[in-house]
Amino acid sequence: MKTLLNVMVILPFLFLSCNGNDTISEENQNNLESLPKDLGGDHKANVLGDTNAGFGHYIYTPSEYNSSTSEYPLLVFLHGSGERGNSETNPDILKKVLVNGPPKLIEKNQWSPKYPMIVASPQLPSGNWNPEDIHNFITYLITNYKINTKRIYLTGLSLGGFGSFNYVSKYGSEAYVAAIVPIAGGGNKNSGDKFITIPVWAFHGDNDNVVSYNKSIDMVNAINKENPNTLAKLTIYPNVGHNSWSRTYNASGMGDESSEYDTFDTSIYDWMFLFEK
Repeated sequence: MKTLLNVMVILPFLFLSCNGNDTISEENQNNLESLPKDLGGDHKANVLGDTNAGFGHYIYTPSEYNSSTSEYPLLVFLHGSGERGNSETNPDILKKVLVNGPPKLIEKNQWSPKYPMIVASPQLPSGNWNPEDIHNFITYLITNYKINTKRIYLTGLSLGGFGSFNYVSKYGSEAYVAAIVPIAGGGNKNSGDKFITIPVWAFHGDNDNVVSYNKSIDMVNAINKENPNTLAKLTIYPNVGHNSWSRTYNASGMGDESSEYDTFDTSIYDWMFLFEK
């Protein structure tokens, strides 16, 4: 079910836009190129109740953030069910957010996307990721940080993968995000029309006995049936269980993917930068 990538083959150096234009604006590309190099920034913990964010969260700001007037791309990371916790009653539990994904890479000094990004990693106290709460959290970030609102991206693993899909299913073109990367998740396959303007790249292991990889297949098929501006992509790792995220976030899974699905030939962060709102 490999998606067709003719446009990417013919025009490999052009940026695609999720608003339907063939390329992003030169001005927006220049905004990325002009961002100060990130030499290692600040990863701050904000426990629940310390801010108006609605979540306890970690926030990463690049090294030159305070000395620059530049607006930065934003990446929001949604964790899985094992990292839930209420940091208002137990501040140390917020550290659970650091065990996976971009916040883990940041803590290990392994965070090096092509362009600097603000990274926000909220902690869910209990239950499931609520689309309205995610939207309000991003609103808070836009209000309080220097964010390029054309370049807001969302990713999540397991429960957070569901949260990523469900956020767009709820808001459609009104969602803040320019692209999403759900990993080991799933969603409402009756909401494919909500993704017309928002590119998706889903990842899953075919031996996942927690969340079946068919859930990602169903979502990508449902989206592509609606003829979105950018075809949704799906990368499947053969003989990989539920943890398909570590190899995706650190790009070590490149080359290990199934040839029957989309190739993992660029980092998810570089792929995100292809799109603007």
